[in-house]
This record gives sequence, structure tokens and C-alpha cells, in this order.
Amino acid sequence: MIRRLTFALVALPLAACGSGQQIDQNRQYGADPLLPPPHEQLVADVGVYETVGWKKGETPTVPAGFRIEPLASGLSNPRNVVALANGDVLVVESRNESKEPVQRPKDPIRDWVMARAHSQTQSGDAPAPSNRLTLLSGAGGDGPPAARSVLVDKLNAPFGVVALGGQLYVADTDAIMRYPFTPGQTRITAPATRLTPLPAGTINHHWTKSLTASPDGTRLYVGVGSNSNAMERGSDAERDRAAIFEVDPRTGASRPFATGLRNPNGLTFYPGTNTLWAVINERDELGPNLVPDYLTSVRPGAFYGWPYSYYGQHLDPRVKPQRPDLVARAVAPDYALGSHVAPLGLAFYTGTSFPAGYRGGAFVGEHGSWNRTEPHGYKVAFVAFRDARPIGVPRDFVSGFLKDGKARGRPVGVAIDPRGRLLIADDVGGTVWRVSYARG
Repeated sequence: MIRRLTFALVALPLAACGSGQQIDQNRQYGADPLLPPPHEQLVADVGVYETVGWKKGETPTVPAGFRIEPLASGLSNPRNVVALANGDVLVVESRNESKEPVQRPKDPIRDWVMARAHSQTQSGDAPAPSNRLTLLSGAGGDGPPAARSVLVDKLNAPFGVVALGGQLYVADTDAIMRYPFTPGQTRITAPATRLTPLPAGTINHHWTKSLTASPDGTRLYVGVGSNSNAMERGSDAERDRAAIFEVDPRTGASRPFATGLRNPNGLTFYPGTNTLWAVINERDELGPNLVPDYLTSVRPGAFYGWPYSYYGQHLDPRVKPQRPDLVARAVAPDYALGSHVAPLGLAFYTGTSFPAGYRGGAFVGEHGSWNRTEPHGYKVAFVAFRDARPIGVPRDFVSGFLKDGKARGRPVGVAIDPRGRLLIADDVGGTVWRVSYARG
């Protein structure tokens, strides 16, 4: 059941729960979302669900005419999924095992909440092996994969993966690693090359590093999340963070591509263009309806506000000292997804097997809220596009991850396979789901 938590600790004088941010949720989507006044709380509104996993025969819910089935189950925290051109599928099983130091009085509470919200094992269970790439060979047919093997293991909290020019690039939490790779091989035995380091360290708050390649294959783009909610750990902890970097895949040379992005994930180029898109997890603890997470094109050299402002030039009152010079040029994102939905996956629909209305639109893996007593996210949403721009409001496409007040699973990375089917990494459910169109 959901834990509706109001902490009353003698040592912590808490702000009253209940933010007064009661709004029409439909007004928090799109290009011009409603932004209520910020409501800072020492301990924010919290909703945490018990994790129970999927029973045999249970599946998430999809729209009429579609079919969903497990492509692989029994996985250990599958966070991302990559569809290869030959029909094979790579599953990124990943767990961040580092522990962050306590720096604020409310950090122990936050850490407990996050442990509950991201739990992948039942109480008392030992975690299964993770931090590896699992290969599902022959996954391009209608049935189960022909074989399953560990392509490479002993990684350090991997997330982003790109197969490019006979090489496999893996974004560990602390570096981009490069392996020689030929599609069809089932085990990588050659040693890795450390292409370029990525910010990590003792404090590694947003540890997932999303990765994509430019359409011509000459550049990699990697997302690096912030080390805090709103720079409460100081500016030194945020060096080279909250940004997307452009990387030369041959030499490892890198430079900032865009900054002020609190936690950029789902990096991918819009089909047929050179425009990079991403989904961004915005800041917490300003109320259950602030700040909306978003989907945006990423402009080269742009600054998107974090930590000084949100959604363009709306000041965050907690951040001191302020930087009016940066706020004055902060870019507003393209499309609000709603507050605290925690988007981590993005895939544009490039196939032809789904109905025409899906073509060119975006599937977004929403891991789900914790900074709300009422749930938000916990689904794969679909955002329609017209003329390469998002339109309308998000539609629930895959739901049912929450049932009877308990979490069966939580979606993360998404991908489109060569036959135009949607693949979903469900970390809590230990499953990769495959969605196909069953009614022509």
C-alpha cells in the first residue's frame, strides 16, 4: 500500500504538509504549463509504494488493438534497452552501489524514501548480479529470443549504450568505455578502452549517464545529471554536471553542448534531422505540482536554468547567491510532461507497424513520482508530433504498473525494434516488455 508520510521528528521542525498547489493537471502539459507559486518544505510531500513485482500471467495495460508480452524476465534491475539492427536486443542491467554522504538534516529521510522508491528486491533478499549487458539473440521474431547471454559484465553502473562503426560505447557512471563489437557476437572478451571520464566520485547523486550518437556517427552526446536537488551541496560538487557533453568517439575529446539541465536522459535525435532531444528530471521539494519535468529539443550552447531558475526565468528562491546573468539567458523547454513524473526514457516512433498517428511521435518512460502523495507517472506516455514539434497532451500508452496500491514495476528506458515494436525496460519488475500492434 502507499505510504503517506508526514514525518514529525523532535530534532526537525517541519513545514506543514499540504502545499495549496491544487491545480488542473491538464494545465501542466505542453509549451506553456501552469506554474503555481513555489512552496518550500523541509520535508516534502512523499508517496512511496511497496514493490511486489509481477505475478505469473500479469502484464501492464496497453490500448485496444495492441498486445504486450514479456520479451525477457528475471532480469536484475534492467534500466535500459537497445534494439540492434540485426534484431538482437541489448539489456542494460544496472545498479548504483555507492552511498552518498549525509549533508543535510533531511538527507536520512530522503535516502530512506529513495531506497523504498527504487527497491528492486523484497526485504531480506540478496540482490542478483547486475551491472552488465545482457544480449537477447534472435529477438526480432514473434516468439521469445533464441538465446540469452551476458555480453559484457563487471561494469560500473552502466546506462547509455551505442553501437557504432564496429565499436560498442557504454556510458558507465564514471566513464565512456569502448569495446570492439560485431553484431551477432555473444560475448565481448577484448579489453575495454576508457574513452573519456565522466563526473562521478563520492557524491554521485544522478548516476545514470544517457548516451547517443549524431546521425552521421561523428559525435557522441552524453548526459550528466546534477549532484543535488538545487545546489545545496555547493558549486564545487556541480562542476561539469547538469549538462550534455559532445564527445569525439575517436579521441574522447569533449566539450559542453548544453548546460543548466538538472538530469538529462533519453538523449536521441529526431528522425531525419540533426536536432537532439532529451527528457529532463526537474527539481523537487517546491511542492507536488512544481516543477514540471519536460521534453525538449536541446539547442547548442543553450543554458536551461538549473539551479538558478526553472522553466526559463522563474527564480528558485532557495538558491543563493543567484546568477542574474545566467537567468537572463535561460531557455524555456519545449514541452512540459507534468510535475515529478521522472522521465528516464525517450524513443521516437520510426516504425510503420503502429497506426499512422504514432509515426514521428515520442514514447516517454516515466519512472514515477515520489515527491507527491498522489502518484504521477509510472507509465509509458505518448506525445504526438506534427512538423517535428510536440502537440496536444500526453496520452497513457502503457500503464498498470501500479495496482491495488502496490508497484508491479516501473518503466525506464524505451526503444523501437526493427519491426516497429516498442521495447520497455522495467527495472522494478525485472522485465523487458514488448508491445506490438495486433489489429491491422
